[in-house]
Amino acid sequence: MASVLYIGYAPIAPGTFGSFAAAVAVWIFQPGLMALAVSAVLVFFIGLWASGETARAVGREDPGLVVIDEVAGYLVSVMFLPLTPGYIIAAFFLFRFFDILKPPPVRNAERRFSGGLGIMLDDVLAGVYTNLGLQAWKILISQL
Repeated sequence: MASVLYIGYAPIAPGTFGSFAAAVAVWIFQPGLMALAVSAVLVFFIGLWASGETARAVGREDPGLVVIDEVAGYLVSVMFLPLTPGYIIAAFFLFRFFDILKPPPVRNAERRFSGGLGIMLDDVLAGVYTNLGLQAWKILISQL
């Protein structure tokens, strides 16, 4: 579960592949707001357990093979946004940017919390940054 159907075993950039899988799923299924919210919450709570267990099993704090956190973060990225190709693609790139850059408090959350919570929370916060940026873009575009 933590590797999201073995996507986390990609030889390079497993987090990018995990985020891409989430973007493709959103693109294909076009979930409504309620389905997206329920999915994000379920993935988050399953990820808390699965990522924590995987980290313990492999003896690393945030193993690269865990990509369920990227899925949860990406789902947060597109919440309350139109699920058009432009927003889905922009969310993918912006989410990867924030997930890699880890601006405060994203990095702080990763360091402050251990186990599954630390693994999941930094990506959810990167998703919040992404979502806020895209919400601002949406408002700006509507004013033009």
